Amino acid sequence: MASRGPPRITVVNVDAPPAHRNARLGTVLCWLAVVPVALWAAARLLGLDRGPLVQALAFTPYVAGVSVLVLALALALRRWWPAALAALAAVALLGTVAPRALANPQPAAAGPTVRLLTANLLAGAGDARTLVELVRRHRVDVLAVQEFTPDAEGALDQLGLDTLLPHRQLNPEVGTAGSGLYSRWPITDGGIRRNLEGWGFSQAYATVSVPGGPPVRVESAHPSAPYALDQVGAWRADLTAQPPATPDGGLRILAGDFNATLDHSPLRALLRSGYVDAADATGEGLTGTWGPYDGDLIPPVTIDHVLVDHRIAVRSVRVLDLPGSDHRPVQATLTLPTPQPTP
Repeated sequence: MASRGPPRITVVNVDAPPAHRNARLGTVLCWLAVVPVALWAAARLLGLDRGPLVQALAFTPYVAGVSVLVLALALALRRWWPAALAALAAVALLGTVAPRALANPQPAAAGPTVRLLTANLLAGAGDARTLVELVRRHRVDVLAVQEFTPDAEGALDQLGLDTLLPHRQLNPEVGTAGSGLYSRWPITDGGIRRNLEGWGFSQAYATVSVPGGPPVRVESAHPSAPYALDQVGAWRADLTAQPPATPDGGLRILAGDFNATLDHSPLRALLRSGYVDAADATGEGLTGTWGPYDGDLIPPVTIDHVLVDHRIAVRSVRVLDLPGSDHRPVQATLTLPTPQPTP
């Protein structure tokens, strides 16, 4: 018989995982990145702001940016099904967020100009001198303040606000519930409305008699904050109770700390009544107004708004700085429609 020779020995490298194991791991990691973004997009599109999702959805613009990176990852790994889902999520999120950085056409309003400023004073801690200087520098005609205290009222008048804006409807309170409305022009039908849920924030309102223009009802808005799960119901109730626009009646403006972004369904429902978000209309809708401004490590979010009747043209919006407050004031320059002739 012929000799078969020595037995053949095969060396196996047990440290190198098989190719299919690498492929499987890449697929799993890809799905782990894609699925949370897709679920976030679904929650945003379906208006599922309930429970802990209320606070989370405020950061949707950041997730929209992450969705692009997740899509790039799926494409780089050539995982086509995760990439398809990532593409859908990115389109959905960017479609809701990106328009806020683009200016919209404005109505052909040709009436007088109104310069409005809203500022949350953080229980009166906002620097009064800076606020009065903002009113003077930007020639503010109407000022809405939240978390307005007796000390803040005294300090503002001592610095000359009573001369700049002599007409007012004020409700100063110790703590965070106070509210105020100041005007360069006479006001009528003023009052205080109190949100009955949550913190019980008050809201000063009045009708401003703008020279050469139609009267405008302005309200300093301040719904409850969803700072804890047991406050989400109060937050939703306060937002739902905000006065709707009156597209077939007089002009309305709501300006203040809404404790909600454009990614929250109750605020979007309020807009659908006939309001326009001034910052969104001018391409400033992604500029943060609350978050890290008093030292907290929180990414900026946009919860301070000026909501105007859709017949009012928004010319510009500036987000300013106010030392001592965790909010940034919002200043909007508006053009009112011409008054309707009296029959």
